Amino acid sequence: MVPETLNAYIGLSAALFALGFLGVLVRRNTLVIFMCLELMLVASTLALVAFSRYNGTMEGNVFVFFILTVAAAEVAVGLAIIVALFRRTQTIRVDRLDTLKR
Repeated sequence: MVPETLNAYIGLSAALFALGFLGVLVRRNTLVIFMCLELMLVASTLALVAFSRYNGTMEGNVFVFFILTVAAAEVAVGLAIIVALFRRTQTIRVDRLDTLKR
């Protein structure tokens, strides 16, 4: 991989991470926030793969494998929590979820 291509991948990764971070800060829907968090995770794995390919090693790819395994478990648990919150409060808006205050 030539350095210009590495810079492009890192720039794309930074842009995806910034977009996900902005989505977490701005949005109020828990599903959209969850998707933005996943976008941030994908951006970090893209950077790891780009650096791993640039250095000619496999360590980044191994980290990505573990990250994706943990992400699959995170999706299952996160969606279960969101469904349970929706069943209890009938809303998925973050600003209306105040069950921990009671």
